[in-house]
This record gives sequence, C-alpha cells and structure tokens, in this order.
Amino acid sequence: MNERPVAIVANAKHYVGPHLARAFARAGYDLVVGDPAEGLIEELDELGASSWIADNVLDLADPTAAPRLVDIAMDAYARIDSAVFFGGDIVIGSFMKSSAEDLERVMRGNIEGVYRPLRVFLPPMIERGAGQVLVLTSASGLRVTPGAPLYSATRAAANMLVRNVAAEVAGSGVQVNAVGTNFMDFPGFLDASGANDPAVRAKIEQQVPMNRLGGMEEFARFCMAFVDGSSRFQTGQTIGYDGGWSA
Repeated sequence: MNERPVAIVANAKHYVGPHLARAFARAGYDLVVGDPAEGLIEELDELGASSWIADNVLDLADPTAAPRLVDIAMDAYARIDSAVFFGGDIVIGSFMKSSAEDLERVMRGNIEGVYRPLRVFLPPMIERGAGQVLVLTSASGLRVTPGAPLYSATRAAANMLVRNVAAEVAGSGVQVNAVGTNFMDFPGFLDASGANDPAVRAKIEQQVPMNRLGGMEEFARFCMAFVDGSSRFQTGQTIGYDGGWSA
C-alpha cells in the first residue's frame, strides 16, 4: 500500500497546473496529473514523484473526466489526499445583450465544472477521514464585475457551492476551499486582455491595487498551504488572489 500522500492535479497542462504538480512533488507527494504539459512527467520523475497520467480530462463538466482521475488514483495508490482543479468558461458582454446560449456556456463551465469533480473527489477522502480539496475559481465572483455579469454570477455560485459542500463534509475531516483569481500573468489572461502590449499591460496594472500582475510560481506557493497537509483548520473559504482588487 502506498505510504506517500497522493494528489490529483486535474489540469497539469495550463495555467498554474504544472507549477502545482512540481510543488506537490517537492513536498513528497505522488501524483495523478491530467493532460500534463510537455516534459512535466520527466521533471516530476527527477523530483522523486511517481506520476500517473489521465488524458482528455481538461473539460471537468464532462461526466467522464473527474471519475477517470479518481479511478486512476485509486487503482495506482488506493488513496487520495489532495486535489486541485480549475476550469470554466468566460463570457463577457452586458446582461441585456446576453443570450440563452451564453447562459448555458457559463453554467456548464463554471457550475457543472465545479460540481462534478467535487462530487467524485470527495467520497474517497471522506471514507479515509481526511483530505484537502482546492477549487480555483475567479475573483469576479467576489465583487460586481461590469461587462461580465453571467461570468461573475456563476463564479459567485461556484464559490457558494464550495462553502456549502465544505460545511457538509467538515465533520469528516475533509477540507474544501476556493481561491478566486484575477490579473494573473499567464498566456490566457495576456491574450484575452491584450496585455502582451506593454502599453495595455501598464493600463491594466493600474487597475490592480498592487500595481502588477500575479505570477504563477508565487500563486502555486500560496495554493499549497491549502493542500499540502500543513494547515488543517481552514475550510469553506474563498480567498481572493488578485492584488487587492476584490478587497
């Protein structure tokens, strides 16, 4: 039976996923990684971690994605100690110009994409009487976000789902928390916002109280406090990670 703790990083291809996988490996975890970035498995091997790959699981609203991650973890290690996941679908534009199709997109990506993994990641943890789940959502769910009402509203709903689920399972010893982000320095945000242009980036950074974008390595280190087993007295919280924007 595996004695090392085991973590699921549901998306190890984009955003903070590869950084989190490396952080788990450095912390002594074995891993199940979803659709890992090129070269990541070799890096994890060098860090001493055993890693199993789940392919085609980036869409966590797909009913088959999260169960595949859990099945691999249980078959390979017979335990799950921690899980981190993120995803979602951004829809921008005014409410009065929105469509039913827009609503369906954000409901699927931002609600189903949180419900489904929570529903399957939690039972093995509850059975063991311990575990940590971190859901990466959006800081737009923590404040009014002009120009993105459907996105903001469904992210807020996901944050509330985390709170309710956390309260329901707290007595089992399992923690469920969320981190909502904005103004992060990664290709998706830079491309969507136009911040690859230095002039545009400077204007965007002026919207952030800390006057800069957030980095992936520092974000991964922040997330690890919720999932590395070192802090077990925090649950049901959504923390904004946005340079003070949601304060």
